[in-house]
Amino acid sequence: MMPDAPNYISDSIPDPIKGGGCVRVLPAVAGPGARGLYDYLSSEVLAPGDIVRVPWGMRREVVGVVWTLGAGGEVAAHRLKDVAARPDAPPLTEATRRFVDWVAAYTLAMPGAVLRLVLNTPAALEGQRGDWAYALRETNTDISSIKMTPARRRVLEVLQEGPLSASALAQAAGVSLTVIRGLVSHDVIHRVMIEEAPLPIPDPDHSGVDLSHQQQEAVDVLRCRVLADGFSATVLDGVTGSGKTEVYFEAVATALREGRQGLVLVPEIALTSQFMERFEARFGCAPLCWHSGLGINERRRIWRAVACGEARFVVGARSALFLPWLDLGLIVVDEEHDAAFKQEDGVIYQARDMAVARASLDGFAIVLSSATPSLETLVNSNRGRYGRVILGHRHGGAPPPHIDLVDMRLDPPPSGRWLAPALMEGLEKALASDRQAMVFLNRRGYAPLMLCRKCGYRLVCPDCDAWLVTHRQGSKLQCHHCGHRLRVPDVCPECDAADSLVACGPGVERVAEELTALMPEARLLVMSSDHLRGASAHREALEKITNGEVDIIVGTQLVAKGHHFPRLVFVGVADADLGLANGDLRAAERTYQMLHQVAGRGGREDKPGWALLQTWMPSHPVMEALAAGERENFIRAEWEAREHAALPPFGRLVALVVSGRDEAAVANFAQTLTDTAPQAQGVRVLGPAPAPMAWLRGRHRYRLLVKADLHVKVQAYVQDWFALAKAPSSVRVVVDVDPWSFF
Repeated sequence: MMPDAPNYISDSIPDPIKGGGCVRVLPAVAGPGARGLYDYLSSEVLAPGDIVRVPWGMRREVVGVVWTLGAGGEVAAHRLKDVAARPDAPPLTEATRRFVDWVAAYTLAMPGAVLRLVLNTPAALEGQRGDWAYALRETNTDISSIKMTPARRRVLEVLQEGPLSASALAQAAGVSLTVIRGLVSHDVIHRVMIEEAPLPIPDPDHSGVDLSHQQQEAVDVLRCRVLADGFSATVLDGVTGSGKTEVYFEAVATALREGRQGLVLVPEIALTSQFMERFEARFGCAPLCWHSGLGINERRRIWRAVACGEARFVVGARSALFLPWLDLGLIVVDEEHDAAFKQEDGVIYQARDMAVARASLDGFAIVLSSATPSLETLVNSNRGRYGRVILGHRHGGAPPPHIDLVDMRLDPPPSGRWLAPALMEGLEKALASDRQAMVFLNRRGYAPLMLCRKCGYRLVCPDCDAWLVTHRQGSKLQCHHCGHRLRVPDVCPECDAADSLVACGPGVERVAEELTALMPEARLLVMSSDHLRGASAHREALEKITNGEVDIIVGTQLVAKGHHFPRLVFVGVADADLGLANGDLRAAERTYQMLHQVAGRGGREDKPGWALLQTWMPSHPVMEALAAGERENFIRAEWEAREHAALPPFGRLVALVVSGRDEAAVANFAQTLTDTAPQAQGVRVLGPAPAPMAWLRGRHRYRLLVKADLHVKVQAYVQDWFALAKAPSSVRVVVDVDPWSFF
């Protein structure tokens, strides 16, 4: 249920006041002191949407946006401060400002904190400029007194062709940045400013693809939705390998022909190398890519290009939704079911749902694409809120993969191993047929736990209620919640016993070690976030797989999302029950989606696929549905269970996490919240109770849960509740509307 946005934007925007005047500014700041709009005086003409710098506190300036003209009246005119400056930056559109208001109202976040998501590129406010590069000195420099190593000579040879950025120069010459800095210090090369390369302009008519009959029918529907004047949401529900990407590319092409901007949101930006290649083949150029790993110059360039309308299309992670779009006309959410679209820190939001809200507020089309749509999306489709097109067959006529279960109670692996004989047999058959195989385990590292064989002590994170995960790379222990790391100790920290620490359980590194020992001739590649850092590493790994340089892929969830492995025929899952232990309301759904996607990597075109799932619970509804290929039966059962319990999407949830350094203060305020909760029809407050992860990043945590009927405006309820109980300064309360995790 969408809450009403706060009335920050008037229905009719007044014209700028000539000669300046009073303006209401929303500072892009978060925290208890940021309450909304603030009045300032301006000596120049400003209009709503203009980006400004304003005084904040005693000696600080912050960036903000003019939200309305005129004064709110809370502060006398003679006490108002002046706007400090107006950066050379494009203004924010009314649509973007309206979206900021809506997100703040729905998530119960400070509007200034949401605005920070939009203005998160300070360099973009500094005006247009070129890129820094390195070039040879125009005047000859005497290098006789300089030691010219082979690395330095390669740099000079490369620069004969013209200036290059530091990263491009280092890559082309095969040297480190230290070599480049050394040549700069000797005045052999210097930094220069060069004009930015022109932005790629995708051509919607560059090169079409041969679509199947079912793909063409889906394309026709999406084109009509994009061309229609108004909001529409369409679920693109297609089995793995059915060609969903090619279908929504045609919707993108339609938006581009209409002169509108397009955005494709993906759950993992590092996994888009194959997407980029397919986009370039279809539109004649690579798309602009937005994610947290971009350099400052590239972020500035894309941000300004989006704001000015020069950037026609962007593929990005969830934060791309908050770029300052000038004329957004289509959003595609790829793998819409993926939990990675949920932002868990800062402003807590679900990017898929916020994307639907953006399309609804501004009146354009959105496409939600997945082989395993979320239950929320399917319910909205069933109720007529979303349209739905189905791609029920794989492109090229390949059959869906056959899925078998390995009952670990009847066919366990030998002692000291983790892969059952049936799974090993599947691997051997795949390699014997000169095909590729995959082993999937959604657990990073070497082992999830290390303990002492003498006293039983378990090595835990000092700042979290989490076991330290063993990593063979670097011989380290790491907490996957807060990032704490340490070397594996020589003796037990509890009893000082030497050589007593033993790794327990398997991670992908341990599975890879087992495979190396059993199949030494096989070429293995481990795909996890610990082994492949950055888009280039992912691209190189995928190239090796595509080129046939890999026999067995051992991976975590990175291998489950949207990859096309043409030679892959067998998929083995080492611990298929892993996700069912989470205990949250979506545990079964997430496990089904993950395993369905993983199994779908096997078998494309004319090569049938086969998957084996190792499970201790073969009679679990998830396992039975996967083995029988009965997705609809699983969805129906999950639907009925959630509806019976009035859980999302048939009810509303709001999670409150109370945390602090002092456990007594946290527990006391959590109880105070419960005691002061307003009585309301259709609302229950559950808790307080210690959170499942009761000690995280050095803070004690207690949880409360608001469970409400669909008709309840839970945001208004929580706001009224907080007015009755003010948290002490030592305690933090985080509100998560529509929670996805319950740790």
